[in-house]
Amino acid sequence: MTSGAARSLLRHGSILSLLTLASRVLGLLREMTKAALLGTSALSDAFSVAFLIPNLFRRLFAEGSIAAAFIPTFKEYLLENDRNRIREFLSSMLTFLSCAVTLTVMAGILLAPVITPVFGLEEFDETTLLTRIMFPFLAFISLAALFQGILNSVHVFAPSGFAPIALNLATILCAYGLSPLTANPARAMAIGILAGGFLEAAIQLPFVITHGYTFRFTGIVKALKNPGTRKVLRLIAPTIAGMAAYQLNDLVSTALAGNAGEGVVSSLQYSLRIQELFLGIFAVSIGTVLLPDLAEYAKTARWESYNERLVSAMDIIILITVPVTFFSLTHGETLIRLLFQTRSFDEQSVALTLAAFRHHIPGLLFIALNRILAPAFYAQSDSRSPALAGLVSFGVNILLAAILVRPYAGAGIALALTIAGAVNTALLLIFLRRNPRIAVGAALRSALGYTLKLAVFSAIAVLPTLAVNSRLTGLFAGLGRGRLVRWGIPFALNALLFGATGAALLVISRDRYFLALAKLFRRGRAG
Repeated sequence: MTSGAARSLLRHGSILSLLTLASRVLGLLREMTKAALLGTSALSDAFSVAFLIPNLFRRLFAEGSIAAAFIPTFKEYLLENDRNRIREFLSSMLTFLSCAVTLTVMAGILLAPVITPVFGLEEFDETTLLTRIMFPFLAFISLAALFQGILNSVHVFAPSGFAPIALNLATILCAYGLSPLTANPARAMAIGILAGGFLEAAIQLPFVITHGYTFRFTGIVKALKNPGTRKVLRLIAPTIAGMAAYQLNDLVSTALAGNAGEGVVSSLQYSLRIQELFLGIFAVSIGTVLLPDLAEYAKTARWESYNERLVSAMDIIILITVPVTFFSLTHGETLIRLLFQTRSFDEQSVALTLAAFRHHIPGLLFIALNRILAPAFYAQSDSRSPALAGLVSFGVNILLAAILVRPYAGAGIALALTIAGAVNTALLLIFLRRNPRIAVGAALRSALGYTLKLAVFSAIAVLPTLAVNSRLTGLFAGLGRGRLVRWGIPFALNALLFGATGAALLVISRDRYFLALAKLFRRGRAG
């Protein structure tokens, strides 16, 4: 395998990674805002559940469907280069999507009082109201996903990387700016979510038009008769089943958590937010950049390039996630205190979140690999295999969560999700072997060997931090009460020590991915 695939992925992924990282950092700030204003109170649980419900439908209509069905189909139209057919297809998709999400939003608003009792929360009325406020977010974010699919298909990633930044900024600003004007901060944050969804779509639309893609609303019957729309719908059907299973994981897990005690729902959300930050550093970006390329290689039967791209993507993900997992397991408490601890987020909140985090973070590698392996199927217009893997992992997660929630509460639910993620990864690799042109064996051998190497390096790199951590924490605890001094400086120094030790080991071993990343960084500085 040449290093060209790795350098190309790193180059294209780096720009999007910076934007995604900024978005995830702001997402953390959003959670820090929620922690400061709501802590792990019943009102915080109400907001978490209310946002979870439209978020489920967002992933069905938006992220999952666009990735699995729209981009591979749109890539075929681009290869044909017929502008009229492209315009008709985009107009049909806009019409169908708008109708579908409008009906869903209306149903969600009407049925909110029926849905929210499932979660067994104290703040039933408030949860219902917050759900109704945020449900229209689905309409805006679905249009934003369509625009993102168009731009990503032509290798334009920056606008879709910037859009979530606007969502998080709007939520944070509304939380602080509107809280004095609303009955509670949760309502102010809900208004911010709605405004942010609108901004996500509004930011990307001008770039779509600038690149020459125009469309208009058409009749729903004409939209459904369009061959491209029909193909998307055929691909979406199994995807929605798989995504529904994945999202039902969240719903059922949240329902179990809601009945496990106050604060458990919120602690799981805080833990997942940190995990999503790590995924946003590279996993999400690599998956986004990977899909259009794999789709093009599959459509043009360039399987050698397809295999090189897939192996490079898996190994790069391992390079990111394995060290992060080791460091997080040993320094997770410091990170949680740094990010969230306030008067509302007390010692009990820290303990709840840390218990969930220590069982969530081992699943980081599997979730990241799933973000890479699923596009490998979508690129071949195969949405059934990921859907089947999702259904099986859903069953595993719910069974384990129901068993583990009683003795271990939130930690049990987090562990169930980690095990389900591993099952999903294994099934995707098994299903990928059905295509003899895909070198799954070579990819798996490379991934296992690289994982073992990085696990050994990470274990060595974390030892110096364990030796100095208690001294650093004690030293800075006496220098100030602020979180940045007491927890931030020790965490940063430990991270630098860990990173420097790990980087030295990678340089000594002549790691090709790390050297490619270093070379790209040097070129960027020289430019």
